[in-house]
Amino acid sequence: MKKNIYNEISNRVLILDGAMGTMIQRYMLDESGFRGDRFRDFPYYLKGNNDLLSLTQPQIVTEIHEQYLSAGADIIETNTFNSNRISLSDYHMESLVYEFNKTAAQLAAEAAEKYTLLTPGKPRFVAGAIGPTNKTASMSPDVNDPAYRAVTFDDLYNVYAEQVNGLIDGGVDLLLVETVFDTLNAKAAVMAILDIRKKRNLPIPLMISGTVTDASGRTLSGQTVDAFLTSLSHSELFSIGLNCSLGAKELRPFLEELSMKAPFYVSIYPNAGLPNQFGEYDESPEKMSVFIRDFLASGFANIIGGCCGTTPDHIRLFAEAASDAKPRQVPPAKHELSLSGLEPLTVFKGSNFINIGERTNVSGSRQFARLIRDEKYEEALVVARQQVENGAQIIDVNMDEAMLDSEKAMTRFLNMVASDPDVAKVPIMIDSSKWSVIEAGLKCVQGKAVVNSISLKEGEEAFRERAEKIRNYGAAVIVMAFDEEGQASTLERRK
Repeated sequence: MKKNIYNEISNRVLILDGAMGTMIQRYMLDESGFRGDRFRDFPYYLKGNNDLLSLTQPQIVTEIHEQYLSAGADIIETNTFNSNRISLSDYHMESLVYEFNKTAAQLAAEAAEKYTLLTPGKPRFVAGAIGPTNKTASMSPDVNDPAYRAVTFDDLYNVYAEQVNGLIDGGVDLLLVETVFDTLNAKAAVMAILDIRKKRNLPIPLMISGTVTDASGRTLSGQTVDAFLTSLSHSELFSIGLNCSLGAKELRPFLEELSMKAPFYVSIYPNAGLPNQFGEYDESPEKMSVFIRDFLASGFANIIGGCCGTTPDHIRLFAEAASDAKPRQVPPAKHELSLSGLEPLTVFKGSNFINIGERTNVSGSRQFARLIRDEKYEEALVVARQQVENGAQIIDVNMDEAMLDSEKAMTRFLNMVASDPDVAKVPIMIDSSKWSVIEAGLKCVQGKAVVNSISLKEGEEAFRERAEKIRNYGAAVIVMAFDEEGQASTLERRK
């Protein structure tokens, strides 16, 4: 059947399903239950690999999907939260990534189609669940080397591309990059999705959902909700939202902020409270639905559901609450320059001058150039910190010098910047005359950076290609008015 989620969400609040893991625990599966017949002799421990059940216990996964659909879910998530090469390496199952995703998507699609046929006036949709992996591109796991990364942007791009292709081939209706704790990981996923959508000419809607880790409302990698929104607003999103986190009550102020500012649909699917000393979740469907009703009455959300600890009983009450609720009205996008580090920076009519710190530029500071040449990056970071303390709202980073490996220096310094919240709070200007250095910098920044600069010197085709890439990395750009003939001196030569 033809289904159009844009038609549905414009008329009503949509219901997302609840936790897959919580429901799987109810089956009390032992090691042999996870292995099934196919992996009976697999040489590694497999209990706890919930995503494997799509292959070994598909009837359980289907039964859980159908319980949520019966409870009123409009959107169900595939059983693929950890179905990526990084996470599956814990179980030595990296070679099965594509099969995990395609099979799980097929199971969910069959369940959704079954319920769509039962209730044609209420079509059901499948969201391909894409988890954050268990590694972070913005933080070092080595306290002695803050510039070290256990995973790179390119690693994550390839990992996510493999997963996304499997989900699409399995028949998902949407893609959901969820539980984002590091926006740089999410940007790698988004770039993979944008490239795949273009290559396959498939405009599949994209949902993103972040998670905050404390009462200040920041992600694990340090971004505020507003900065998180700014970093990902380039992505042509269907929705952006929050999940997991601290529980519904504690998420209210951050959901309100997101609802006011996001020019996209907004989703919310929190945990059933915080886990207790036994790792269990205590908020009953009745208690949690009180907070959900408040979100709906306040007009904060277009999509509601549940994360850890929620069950079909929770979703049933959420669906009842949403049955007569008015969907949130999406505000128009503001045409303002919005950048971000860990915190946002918006340039609006009436803004004062924006101060850019230029001392982290090897061409603009002999001291900084010497420190970088001598690989004294911690001392070079002090220069950046002083720039911010003295009022810089953006710091310009340039490593263009003949004696330097500029790509390596840019990467290492920006990784150092990410380790210092006093510096990382402001946006970065990635400044280079070399495209390879610009791209190396873009792969290190979780915020919305500025590229300085590109021009038409190398022709329109190269300009368009680089402009699109910069956009897909989630950065703004300064365009120099040069073409193959030099500086544009007439209006006709300005494009």
